[in-house]
Parts: sequence; C-alpha cells; structure tokens
Amino acid sequence: MKDIFHKIRKNKGPLGNWAKQAEGYFVFPKLEGELSSKMKFNGKDVITWSINDYLGLANHPEIRKTDNEAVAEYGLAYPMGARMMSGHTVLHEELEEKLAAFEGKEAAYLLNFGYQGMVSGIDTLVNRKDIIVYDAESHACIIDGVRLHHGKRFTFKHNDIESLRLNLSRATRIAEETGGGILVISEGVFGMSGVQGKLKEIVALKKEFEFRLLVDDAHGFGVLGKTGAGASEEQGVMDGVDVYFAAFAKSMAGIGGFFAGDKDVIDYMKYNMRSQMFAKSLPMAMVKGALKRLDMIMTMPELKSRLWQRTLALQNGLKVKGFDIGKTNSCVTPVFLKGSIPEAMRLVYDLRENHHIFCSIVVYPVIPKGLILLRLIPTAAHTESDIENTINAFSIIRENLKQGAYKEKQLDEMKKIAL
Repeated sequence: MKDIFHKIRKNKGPLGNWAKQAEGYFVFPKLEGELSSKMKFNGKDVITWSINDYLGLANHPEIRKTDNEAVAEYGLAYPMGARMMSGHTVLHEELEEKLAAFEGKEAAYLLNFGYQGMVSGIDTLVNRKDIIVYDAESHACIIDGVRLHHGKRFTFKHNDIESLRLNLSRATRIAEETGGGILVISEGVFGMSGVQGKLKEIVALKKEFEFRLLVDDAHGFGVLGKTGAGASEEQGVMDGVDVYFAAFAKSMAGIGGFFAGDKDVIDYMKYNMRSQMFAKSLPMAMVKGALKRLDMIMTMPELKSRLWQRTLALQNGLKVKGFDIGKTNSCVTPVFLKGSIPEAMRLVYDLRENHHIFCSIVVYPVIPKGLILLRLIPTAAHTESDIENTINAFSIIRENLKQGAYKEKQLDEMKKIAL
C-alpha cells in the first residue's frame, strides 16, 4: 500500500508540473490597482484584457457608492447562516423576483457562488434513473456537476446538433428502460472560444425528443440580447430554456449567481440544493450591490452599447491584420497562434514586459498541443488607444514567433527584446 500523497509528490498534474517556471507570473499573477482597463503588473502599467468586467461596473462610481454604503450599513457578515435556517432576507427575495422577471421566468433562486451553484444544481435536478447529455466543451463547473451523477451521461460533439441528436436517441432508449428523464446541458457562450451555444437548434430538437434544457450563460448574461437577458434572448428561445443559470462574476462584477425557471422547479431546488442548504447565505452587501448592478443593466443600455463598440473594434481590427480569432460571436476574443508551451511562456513574457499588454494565456491541456490561445476580454472601460496599441503589439509578437525568436531565449533574457 502506498501513501496517498505519493502520486501527488510524483506528478503535480499537467499544469502543476510547470509551477516552478510559471507560478506568480503566468499563473497566480498579481494585478494591482483599481479594477480598470489599465492596472499594474510586475511594477509596470499594463493594458488589462483578463478581467471579466464586461460593462465596466466594477469601478463605476455609482457601484462603488452602493457597495460602500451597504458595507457600512450591514458589514460583510449579515445575514449569518444558510438561507433556509437564518440567512434569508426581504432583499434576497427582491433580487430573486427581479432576476426572474428579467429572464422572463416564473421564479429565480439566488446562489452564494456561481461555480458551486452549478455543480450542486445539476446534482439536484437529476437522479440515478436520469440521463445527462452535455456539450463536450462545457465549463469545468458543468463537468464537475456531471461527475456527481450516478446515472448515465453522454457528451455530444461541441455545438454539433447531429451528434446531439444521436446521443438523444441513445439517451431516450435508456430512459425508457430506467423510467427516468433526460437533461441536456449547454452554454450560452463558451468561455474559451467565445462561440455561442446553438440554443435555437437545441430547442428545436424538442419536437423530436423529450428532454429539459439547462443553460449556463455566465458570459452571455448582461451583454447579449436586446435587453441584456443573455444568449437565449439573443437567439429568441427564452421560453425553450427550462433552467437558466448565470453567475455574477462577469457582467455584474460581483460574487454569486442564480437559477431561473418554472416556480415548481425553483421551489424544488430551494429545498434540495445542498450547496445552498448547508452553506452561508450571500452577504447583504453583495445582495444590495447586485440589485444596483441589475438596475444599471436594465436602465443603462449605453453600457452594453459601449462594450460592443469596443468589442467589434478589437475583433475587426485583429481580423484585418490576419489574426485567427476563431468563430467567436460574443465579446470573448480568442487569438490563436501556433507554438509550444515554452514558446508561449516567452511570448507572453515579451508581451507583458516590453509591450505592457496583460492578457490570459491558454495552452495544453485546455487546448490541443501546439496551439497558443491569447484570450482577450474587452470591456466598456477599454479605449480606442488600448485597442490600437494591443493590435500593434500582437503584430510584433506574431512576427517574432514566426521568426523563432521565442525558441531559444531564456525568460530572463526576454527583456532585451526591443519593441
């Protein structure tokens, strides 16, 4: 018998194995200063493309005022306890009612955390007789929720409706044997590629198969659709989404999330969702802050308009310069380059130290080997100058990559690279 820690010390995992070279710089970096399109990293002012503050609310003066007043009035502890026991308030209910109305649903359930909420929400909606069919490129919170399922589960190829149809046929046969039902899970916007889930096509399959649809719309809520109600509004299928989920960590620039759907479904989740029944309620300061943020999303369409002006300027500018940004049809802007993990690290070092551009880097195992993904998240706070400087910097580092400049140089030599 081996010590359970033996495998941990031997292999820290595909990302953990790079910890010595990466930690503190490429992973777990320290951005400093007020949340904005410009912050400080490693002692330098940088244009920041890695925070999900789509609408620029994080540092908006009205938001700062509301947050400060709420903390002064309630502190960060109130209410104490789980919602079911002692952590429930009138303002929690008010936020749920407004979220439900915004999404065109009968009811909503407020969550203390987004990721944890989705994991527990999936577990709540299904039992061992049910079958889950989910997109192969689903977010980690969906994957972890599906892992808790003791029944059958199938993946369909990413955004591939024919693959979904085949898996629904399989799931239907099994459901007829078990007496269970089918839950299909997709995303409103896939966070790495920026591609919207094919919700309209998925909903259309309800004419052929009996299933319920759960959509994670963390990156669509507040930024897609005429009113900002998300990808289902954008695609005209709000009524076809049975359970809608969004987190507050993106457009709302906060903590928490919610489910919305039919009242009987939401009531069931309230009384059976373990991550909410046995965990502390969302603090009042964050509830009041979320109410203010939601109000601004609903009454200030100029925030979303400004975001999309910046998004289209960035994406169109990159395409004009010949960059591969995939098939994104959301604000998420991926830039795909070819190279190894060491090249990716040196490239990003150059980008940050010499060009003062901070964006997220994604490599294997999140994406296939040999690819480098530089992920940009435009916000309403970015300027035309930010976009121009970033595109110019990307043109330089792409040429450096093609010329092999990042193959041999050591990280401590990268500062010598001239602009």
